[in-house]
Amino acid sequence: MRNRGGLKIRLLIGAAIALFALVKYCASAETNPYTGQKQHISISPKQEIAIGLSSAPQMAQQHGGLHPNIDAQKLVDQIGKKLVDNSIARESGYPFEFHLLRDERTINAFALPGGQVFITYALFSKLKNKDQLAGVLGHEIGHVIGRHSAARMAKQDLTQGLLSGASVGFDPSTAQGMAGIANVINMKYGRGDELESDELGVKLMIDAGYNPESLIGVMQILKAAAGPNRTPEFQSTHPDPENRIEKIKNAIRKYRK
Repeated sequence: MRNRGGLKIRLLIGAAIALFALVKYCASAETNPYTGQKQHISISPKQEIAIGLSSAPQMAQQHGGLHPNIDAQKLVDQIGKKLVDNSIARESGYPFEFHLLRDERTINAFALPGGQVFITYALFSKLKNKDQLAGVLGHEIGHVIGRHSAARMAKQDLTQGLLSGASVGFDPSTAQGMAGIANVINMKYGRGDELESDELGVKLMIDAGYNPESLIGVMQILKAAAGPNRTPEFQSTHPDPENRIEKIKNAIRKYRK
């Protein structure tokens, strides 16, 4: 009887922890003005900007610091500024900054919350023209105005709360199984963010006068770089490049007038 009573108390405490996390998450719902999508955000734009600015130096250091080629950095700045100034990104109020990283091995680009955008020299050097560079930067700007990092933080808080409740109320094996399910769900959300940023990138490119078909060329570069042993889509936070190309073509038809 004593064991049953202890189990009941643990279940009640675990349920309370999980319920609090769920209520907090549901209360954070809002509609993104740039995507029209409902999302859950637990931090303000000012907090996003502060997080991005404080994290930027460390992220740059992880990729060997900033690239010393001043002309290449000016080109990145010029195209990034043109994308922002001629699109909905200008209305966001985020202080966008664009950084060319020294890393010559990792083919990558990424954005921190609040407007800090990075591209490695490894990717920059493979791009064939300004339009492809605009495609890369436009996609990353899409992550910022889509507030994907902030939404991911809210999802992680929810997941952590649910798992904390499960660890209190259930045995370790059950909690571990729930963690695996949560990981799969978060990867699916990550793929959705990438596709949404591709669509936003197409819109930004068109508004700024760049050729949106060039983003398809970027996908082909990424596909070639991944090689034949790339991670299957269902195990990755990024959609397969072929699926992204189809979505990009749809976005071009949607936004091109």
